[in-house]
Amino acid sequence: MNLDKVKKLVNEAIEQNNALFLIDLIFSNDNGIKVIVDGDTGVSLSECIRISRHVEHNLDREEEDFSLEVTTPNITDPLVNLRQYNKNIDRTLKVKTETESFEGKLIEVNENNITLYWKTREPKPIGKGKITVEKQKTIPLSEIKQSKVKIIF
Repeated sequence: MNLDKVKKLVNEAIEQNNALFLIDLIFSNDNGIKVIVDGDTGVSLSECIRISRHVEHNLDREEEDFSLEVTTPNITDPLVNLRQYNKNIDRTLKVKTETESFEGKLIEVNENNITLYWKTREPKPIGKGKITVEKQKTIPLSEIKQSKVKIIF
């Protein structure tokens, strides 16, 4: 299978809609192709079908048989793309770095950092009991090992 041709076809299909972006393109040993695509406002089923058809119609099954799957990221998958962070502003994230873990509302994203906000209960500085404290942490993207959206029901 011509992997470069498949990559080119996938990119052509995605470029037809500026709101879409490629998360991953996976090739298996048995000629399986898995395209994982996301969008700034989500991805409709019709967009997945359009991408699939664009790739499939431009490859020759007579030459080499293959399977093709076009899908969106699973809700439990880690965020891997800056645009995924942007689309999840105001959602709660669980973020792991090499040394620490944080859980908070994503309030800001730029090309280098994300900023989380959360409230926590801490002991009073003087006396007994606890007080609610607001915290904020800016985390460089380069230090993030894993970041997932927390599902809240």
